Amino acid sequence: MEALRLVLLYVHLIGFALLLGGAVVQWASGRIRINPAMLWGAVIQVVTGIGLSAPLRDGDEPATAKLVTKLVLSLLILAMVFFPRKREAVNKGHFIAVVVLTLANAAVAVFWR
Repeated sequence: MEALRLVLLYVHLIGFALLLGGAVVQWASGRIRINPAMLWGAVIQVVTGIGLSAPLRDGDEPATAKLVTKLVLSLLILAMVFFPRKREAVNKGHFIAVVVLTLANAAVAVFWR
C-alpha cells in the first residue's frame, strides 16, 4: 500500500505543478485566461487528493479537519478553473484568487500536522 500512496503523492505533485505552472505562464504572457494545464492540474489535484485521503497507512492518517480543509480548497479551485475555462480573458482578481488558493492548499498540506 505504501507504493500506491507514493504514486498518488507523485501524481498529486504533478497536478500542483500543472496548476501553478499554467498560471505562471498565463501571467507572464500578459493574457490572463485559464489554460488547459490549469484545468488538468485542478482535476488531478482533486482526484489524487481523494485517493490520498483513503486510509492507506496503518494508524498514521492525517487529521480529518486537514482533509476537509484541503478538499474544500481543491473543489473551490476546480470550480474557479472549470467554469471560466472557455473565456478569452478572466478577471485579474479571479486569476490571483486561483493562485492564492493553490498556494494556500499547498501550505495546508505542508504546515498542518
